[in-house]
Amino acid sequence: MRLRRSRFAQLIDAQLDLFEREHRAVIDDVRDRLEAYNRADRAEAEELYGDYVDAVETGTEILADMRDHYAATLDDADEYIQAFNSAVARRLPEYSLEIENR
Repeated sequence: MRLRRSRFAQLIDAQLDLFEREHRAVIDDVRDRLEAYNRADRAEAEELYGDYVDAVETGTEILADMRDHYAATLDDADEYIQAFNSAVARRLPEYSLEIENR
C-alpha cells in the first residue's frame, strides 16, 4: 500500500529547499560540530556535544518559525504541521527530534 502525499508536499519541499539554500551555514555548522564531537577525546566530548546540540537548536528554531508562520495562515494547521515535521524527519533528520517539541 502506498501512502498518499500530503496536499502540502510541494509547498514543504519548497520551504525545505529554501532553508537549505538560505541557511547553508547553519547546516554546515551542525555537520562540523558533530564531526568535532566524534573526533574528540573524552575530556572534550561533553562540551563539544553541547556545542552540537546548540547548533541543532539554532536550525530547529529557524525551521519551526518557518512552519509556524505558514501554519498561522491556515484554519486547521494540524495536517500541515504533521506533514512538515515528517518531511524534516526524512530530509533533515538531525532536526527531527527537536522539531516535534516546538
